[in-house]
Amino acid sequence: MHRLHTVLAILALPIAVPALAQLSVPSVSGTVGGVLGRVDRALDPLEERVGGLTERATRLADARVSRLATLVRRNRDSIEIDKDGQPARKGELLLMGASEADLAAAERAGFTVLGRERLGELDIAVVRLGVPTDTSLARAEANLQALLPNATIAADSLHFPAGTPGRGAGAATPRAAPRSLGPIDTPVGLIDGAPGPATKVGALRGFARGAPLASRHGSATASLLALAGVRRILVADVYGADPAGGNALAISRGIDWLTGQGVRVISISLAGPNNALLGQAVAAARRRGVLFVAAVGNDGPAAPPAYPASYPGVLAVTGVDGRNRALIEAGRASHLDYAAPGADMLAAELPRLGDPHRRWVQEALAVAAYQAQTAWPVVRALACDDAPQFKGLTEEIALCWVHEGRHYKKLT
Repeated sequence: MHRLHTVLAILALPIAVPALAQLSVPSVSGTVGGVLGRVDRALDPLEERVGGLTERATRLADARVSRLATLVRRNRDSIEIDKDGQPARKGELLLMGASEADLAAAERAGFTVLGRERLGELDIAVVRLGVPTDTSLARAEANLQALLPNATIAADSLHFPAGTPGRGAGAATPRAAPRSLGPIDTPVGLIDGAPGPATKVGALRGFARGAPLASRHGSATASLLALAGVRRILVADVYGADPAGGNALAISRGIDWLTGQGVRVISISLAGPNNALLGQAVAAARRRGVLFVAAVGNDGPAAPPAYPASYPGVLAVTGVDGRNRALIEAGRASHLDYAAPGADMLAAELPRLGDPHRRWVQEALAVAAYQAQTAWPVVRALACDDAPQFKGLTEEIALCWVHEGRHYKKLT
């Protein structure tokens, strides 16, 4: 009953006023009890639903922790945990804004310069440092920060695709494709995995070992852009075959390349932790007039804020299903700008499906088109046996008693 304290306080206000205590008023105890009982019963389903959502959010957060731990355990040669508990490229730190004296001090402390590069379009200089022997990434990052307090230091943290193609979130009928807005002439950059051959793109460049390499997530996102009417898509593959793909340096390189190609809209359906280099890259590109659209991830509302969606000026997008219901698995950001279909979507993967699966998808789309069309009357009830191909064809199915228990193919 603790949830009703406010209601009780409001109901108690007239009784607590001394002037009213002198008046003769009828007893309200029975009425109040009845009202509170009804309120309590009305709140019970809401409490159960909120409790269920909280439990699911907690499970999603726990699943995220378990998934990341498994990733690190299976890729000990290329991934380890940074000082913030996030997966990053093993044994490397990124240094920005450091002087030659800073680098000399780092080398004396056991760090090794692995490489220097300049992201020319973004005007960002990056030095890759190898950590000292027998020192964990987390410890090395803390030591280097103490050694160079005025430098910007970051682990090469990993970012993961926001959503898994082929896994729907509910029982709604899949959307065949986003509705085309007509030809969109503005070039759109995509930072993801590479798309497959079914989706033609204007340019493709790899920024990871083994890239470009076709991926399901890259194929799905690129095909949805094409189906929406985007004529020219430029793709930066930041995954390739690298277990530590999707790292901050690869994404920043992709942003630099796309900015140099004249792209003014970049879509990033990836999510990860806050990273100093990636934050600088996004800010620098925005100063060049680039608009970023980023997903909030799929680790649920209990997960940490997702980046790059949480960077200032980035359009953060969450997901809804085929019935426009908020997805419980949708992550969160420091701000939220749009909700868009994030489940029950059918991307351009149909040619790669086997014959049975392709036939099932085609039949489902045919049924959906039949139900949606208005040129012919739609049959609402069908008398038939229980053959699975009849399910969903009409709103109601009446099983024929002559055929009860027997599939139609077995009838003679």
